[in-house]
Amino acid sequence: MPADFVPLLVMLVLATGLALTLLFAARFLGPRRTNPVKVRAYESGMDPIGTARQRYSVKFYLVAMIFIIFDVEVVFLYPWAVSFQEFLAAGAGLGVLAVVVIFILVLAVGLLYDIRKGGLEFD
Repeated sequence: MPADFVPLLVMLVLATGLALTLLFAARFLGPRRTNPVKVRAYESGMDPIGTARQRYSVKFYLVAMIFIIFDVEVVFLYPWAVSFQEFLAAGAGLGVLAVVVIFILVLAVGLLYDIRKGGLEFD
């Protein structure tokens, strides 16, 4: 059993060795001319003004959480959709369909609640 992991260990050692070799080579062979323009923060071609520690509205985080919830929903629904024919053939298709419909309804009620509360509206 441990002999099965030898190729993986060799690959990890080679990848780590290559990464370290390239880092050291760039460090020792690369130019070291620093000036104020090179050490300044780069902000998409614009001059950086103000602080980088600005506060974000909580609504951005709420929208991100809603996205993650519906993204996870797709992760759960995709395997179900792929194997639905097998559920029908086994005679469990309608029961599984009912469970998935309840799952979607619970998420839809949550989305409607969020829309009613104005969670997706920005001023």
